[in-house]
Amino acid sequence: MSIKKISKEQPENFNFSEENLKITEKILSNYPNDKKQSAVMALLYLAQRQNDNWIPLAAMKHIAKFLNMPYIKVFEVATFYSMYNLTPVGKHFIQICTTTPCMLRGAYKLVDICKRKISEEQNTLSKDKNCSWTEVECLGACVNAPMMQINDDYYEDLDEKMTEKIIDQILSDIKPKPGSYRGRINTEPENNRQTLMDLKNA
Repeated sequence: MSIKKISKEQPENFNFSEENLKITEKILSNYPNDKKQSAVMALLYLAQRQNDNWIPLAAMKHIAKFLNMPYIKVFEVATFYSMYNLTPVGKHFIQICTTTPCMLRGAYKLVDICKRKISEEQNTLSKDKNCSWTEVECLGACVNAPMMQINDDYYEDLDEKMTEKIIDQILSDIKPKPGSYRGRINTEPENNRQTLMDLKNA
């Protein structure tokens, strides 16, 4: 297990925006009064989205006070789960699955493109500080391998040409269309159904 790095540069303060305060109220309404601390993961994710894809220590302290729980408990959650970024990752955070199904379908070709176009090392910001990439474990889209996640969106059924196009759009601050890049819907077979074609004869 790799050790999570904490950014050396930290903002002094953090407060939820007015819009996100309304969202926190809605989140907290889902929990009984004595179980509000269970909302810690949702609030950490909300703080990450507000703060350009990463969570500063000030946000953890703010959430701890917000939920009336020890700061170390919030810190433990933030450092345990891989979905939380504790250093700046840029406006566009690219996660490439390199687990076996994606690896067999060419995931490391996607990695090579990111090395060439974004940064040689993963978890390193691009020159304009706007983008970074990292290898991750299974993202649950094995049927549509190889794939990558950019912020909250999945990009599936990729090849080198399509991946380069997507990365170029990201670097130009253009949001690519998410989904399959071979025109498939969800995880349907690529050449239509091969079984249960005629239920009447089943």
